[in-house]
Amino acid sequence: MDGARLADLLDDNDVAGLQQWLATHPPYEIADEMARAEPVHAALLLRLLDKDRALVAFEELDPPTQQKLLSGLRDQAFRDLVEGMDPDDRARLLGEAPAKFAHRVLAGLSPYERAMTAELLGYPEGSVGRYTSPETVTVRRHLTAGQALEVVRARGAAAETVYTLPVVDDERRFLGTVSLRDLVLSRPDRPVAELVVDDAPRAHTMDDAERAARLMQEANLLALTVVDNEDRVVGLLTIDDAVEVIEAADTEDIARQSAAQPWSGHYMSVGVTQLARSRATWLLLLIVAATLTVNVLQYFEAELAEVTALALFIPLLVGTGGNAGAQAATSVVRALAVGEVRTGDVLRVAWRECRVGLLLGVMLAVVGFVIGAVLVTVPVAVTVSLAIVLVCCWAAIIGSVMPLLAKRLHIDPAVISAPLVTTLVDATGLIIYFGLARLVLGL
Repeated sequence: MDGARLADLLDDNDVAGLQQWLATHPPYEIADEMARAEPVHAALLLRLLDKDRALVAFEELDPPTQQKLLSGLRDQAFRDLVEGMDPDDRARLLGEAPAKFAHRVLAGLSPYERAMTAELLGYPEGSVGRYTSPETVTVRRHLTAGQALEVVRARGAAAETVYTLPVVDDERRFLGTVSLRDLVLSRPDRPVAELVVDDAPRAHTMDDAERAARLMQEANLLALTVVDNEDRVVGLLTIDDAVEVIEAADTEDIARQSAAQPWSGHYMSVGVTQLARSRATWLLLLIVAATLTVNVLQYFEAELAEVTALALFIPLLVGTGGNAGAQAATSVVRALAVGEVRTGDVLRVAWRECRVGLLLGVMLAVVGFVIGAVLVTVPVAVTVSLAIVLVCCWAAIIGSVMPLLAKRLHIDPAVISAPLVTTLVDATGLIIYFGLARLVLGL
């Protein structure tokens, strides 16, 4: 309802009403409405915000939406926004931008901001270095708590966060971390060396950003220190950036599991053609793969002609097998993403899922037998029931093993997931079904 009111204000070009609406909403809600709005309307909302709130709302947007907004701004407003952005946010914006746009952004920056941004852009896409905030306060090990607090007061205003402080030696080598809370609550004369957490987790600039973000999640960290090859502190991966990394990774996995290419940007601002393009490739591949099912049906055409009742249960069987395989694949992909299973666990996972499939198969087979006995004959019902048990076991094994094998071969496990597993299980499940029909019905 609130969004509808904003749309009416934008359509009426009611500046006073828009200013009132903006004044009563937080930046993250404003950013969401800007992403949903037409570019000209989003630019109007941005111009009506004061400088500080405009920057906060702008940094909440995804890079494609930021590019569209910036492209419509005049030079001074353009420079104010890009200069005020945090270096890591600016690096992600430029990482997805055309060369001409990136050149305009870099040209509008001060030498200091340009140098920090260029340093982050030097790290590979997807590495934690791209997400590192270089504006970080570090403290020396030989300082006291009071002296360290003076350092925080002097340099903290320019830093993205001061809640976690890397402790370094005279050459900026990482020694551990100390929390602002410990400094504030300690006696001023207490040495930092007594407060430092020596075994604090760290990440190297070239490490995978998702892995670093998952480490923060597991260790319950507000910030993770990022170091270079010589263990010198480069900056911090902050919790807000870690959440964005995990969200982006999960979004990509969901897209691949649903047989679509991942795309960036707000759903409401992405064009219909782009959405169709992101889904078309996998659908084409899957329709070709589905010819396996056609070939299987053609091979068992004689059995179908002799016992036509078998055909009635094909949708039930392939649907059950496909769903069982998809459930197993989704569970294993998720467990891989959060580090709960490793590729070396393939046999344990396969055996575990086989037993899960067996339990589910037995439960469903009872239902299948009742349906088959009522609709057709008991021998066909027995065939269907046995097929359900075997297909559920087989589908669970396939669904669990394929993501692990993909990971071992350095393929994204989400790619080898639900749609592909479902297609494979459809074909092999029919082979199991008709093989049982030959044995039970004597075809």
